[in-house]
Amino acid sequence: MVMEEAMDGEMSLSNMVMGFFEDFERERRPEKDDDEEEGSGAGDTAESKAFWQAQRTQLHEALAKSSAAESRIRADTEAAVKSMRAAAGAACSCSCSCTGRPAAAGDCRRCMLRRVAERLRDAGYNSALCTSKWTRSPDIPSGEHRYVDVVVQTRSGKAVRVVVELSFRAEFEVARAGAEYRALVAALPEVFVGRADRLRSVVKAMCAAAKQCMKENNMHMGPWRKHKYMQAKWLGTPERTAAAAAAAAPVVPPVTVGSPKKPAKFRASMLTFDFGRTAVEVV
Repeated sequence: MVMEEAMDGEMSLSNMVMGFFEDFERERRPEKDDDEEEGSGAGDTAESKAFWQAQRTQLHEALAKSSAAESRIRADTEAAVKSMRAAAGAACSCSCSCTGRPAAAGDCRRCMLRRVAERLRDAGYNSALCTSKWTRSPDIPSGEHRYVDVVVQTRSGKAVRVVVELSFRAEFEVARAGAEYRALVAALPEVFVGRADRLRSVVKAMCAAAKQCMKENNMHMGPWRKHKYMQAKWLGTPERTAAAAAAAAPVVPPVTVGSPKKPAKFRASMLTFDFGRTAVEVV
């Protein structure tokens, strides 16, 4: 799900479209009679129970790990988000794609990402706005996703990326999901701050859970739910733009559509010709 202009519980246009497809797939399922339904649910088998228990354990272990640097980054990130939401009446610099009017700064994902990147940079971190783009393949469609990252140095001198995602929980929400999957989504933090290896474990657990959820509900697995698609959002090689550089970027003037006017030509006139000098005037 590409969520460029949505925050937290708000649904972006892409999320709404994907939710519609999932609802459509569920409604297309052939109805089962009561005898077939009773006691035959995939979620009631011992194998299914073992699977969900394993996913809960894997998710808990991945989310429980956190270094001191990650904790500090998380605190500064949450403070930045809180301050923007508290600024009642403040408008962002972006225009809503629907109305053309500025949205509230605390509701605009683009502004939130920029503000968080700037706040972390002011705190001394090597933070940047990241844009991940991936091309279409036989398995997944093309897409684009924006988030923030921080590069920190470990004690050994190794550079490590810390991913900051402001609407992490919403990225895994599924319309009409089963109780087991909903419980996993509820366990996810609203704002994720963690190293790429921890994020990789979380994505793996949630994508496997989404696949099992679809299977148990006889629903089609959308390509945007696949592990490869979700990994591409945060675990690829993004275009990294420092917050300060983004803020200082010059504004490009609008380009006028249509044939440009030809520049005036300068010609020498015989009326202004002098033996001592030659004057040039515009005719």
